[in-house]
Amino acid sequence: QVQLVQSGGGLVQAGGSLRLSCAASGRTFSSHAMGWFRQAPGKEREHVGAIRWSGSVTYYADSVKGRFTISKDNARNTVYLQMNSLKPEDTAVYYCAWTGGSLYRVEGYDYWGQGTQVTVSS
Repeated sequence: QVQLVQSGGGLVQAGGSLRLSCAASGRTFSSHAMGWFRQAPGKEREHVGAIRWSGSVTYYADSVKGRFTISKDNARNTVYLQMNSLKPEDTAVYYCAWTGGSLYRVEGYDYWGQGTQVTVSS
């Protein structure tokens, strides 16, 4: 079992920044990856980005590339999503997730955080 606890999020004006955190506990191991997803009302879930726990391999969706950055703190088992230059279309519930497999394979994410709302006003 892996437990993921998210923090951060909230309301920000367009052009602003927010940082989300996701702390993992339980059964984790160095070959896993952590991902960030988001889902807006009426839209499909989007894989925003991910990071492999060992090394520095990352993935970003084209929609956030250059604006969002994923980082990790190995000592704290925490992954971060730094969101800059936010746009109203970034408004969604954001989820972190854990996978023991490939960071690119969406179906492989087995454990999920509780979700946090990000609202970007125009």
